[in-house]
Amino acid sequence: MPYHSADRRRVLAAAALGRTVQEPGPLPFEGELLHSISGTVLDVSPHLIVIDTPDGREERLVIAPWATAWRGESISPADLPVGSNVIIKALRAGRVVDRIWADITRITGVIQSIGSEGKDRTVELHCGPHRGRRTIVIPYRSSGRLRVRHPRFEPGYLFDAIGVREGGVSQARLPATSQPPYRWTAVPAPSPGYGGVQSRISGTATWSDTFDDDEQGVAYPMLERGDTACEDAGVSCTGLPYLALGSMLNVRNVCAGRTSVLPIVGCGCLAGRFCDRCLECGTSPRGRILELSPHSFVELGGDLTTGCFNARLGMG
Repeated sequence: MPYHSADRRRVLAAAALGRTVQEPGPLPFEGELLHSISGTVLDVSPHLIVIDTPDGREERLVIAPWATAWRGESISPADLPVGSNVIIKALRAGRVVDRIWADITRITGVIQSIGSEGKDRTVELHCGPHRGRRTIVIPYRSSGRLRVRHPRFEPGYLFDAIGVREGGVSQARLPATSQPPYRWTAVPAPSPGYGGVQSRISGTATWSDTFDDDEQGVAYPMLERGDTACEDAGVSCTGLPYLALGSMLNVRNVCAGRTSVLPIVGCGCLAGRFCDRCLECGTSPRGRILELSPHSFVELGGDLTTGCFNARLGMG
């Protein structure tokens, strides 16, 4: 994310409030820690995967017998192509692979225009003032599944899908949510039941792949526009309080029973415009309360292809 002042603000806030500076990450007393590891596949067999990490290290990880992989569809880990970029959920101090996602991307934005290339469709999206525009392809074989949950394929409506990056092109494969029925500028007002002063706020947590490599943190909708240079900030159908960059949040995955303390490192202006629900375990209250980096999402027990979990948010 582009807001490099977040770390400095976290340190200054801790000094002003007389607190110790907390390192971002999961709390260690809620069962075995999950580890998220990313890199490029150098070699893979049914029992071992070798990856080159972003900091230039070579990691050799054991693949558990029950491990699964996803690259546009479920595949055997041994079938992952060399050169694919992977995010791995690992156990046993990060040495045993439990789950692999290869070349995965999340495509979230506002539909600007729709074209076609043969049977495939091309969609241009506005992904927020800090993420720019993005052109994606919807393969014909995936279009039916996506249209069922995105019936308004028109400019001005929100779009959210899970896909893969192949040859520099992002292809949408799975709908990440049911499309909100309103235009992106017509977000419903918060329910009167929300006052923005609760000690804990419940809603949906999602993830985005626009964070830096291995970054731990969240993008949050209710930030001051002048503070973030984001004119689309400050919109949410959930009564979230205004917070500052660098604020520490206590994020709990209600489904998995795992908690992390994470800093706000960016503006989640598009997340605030989705007044949807997560159905991973029961039904969450309406509204996305934050976007997590992929690594934070995985370490909280989330499945990147599911795309969300029911979350409870408090001040860290």
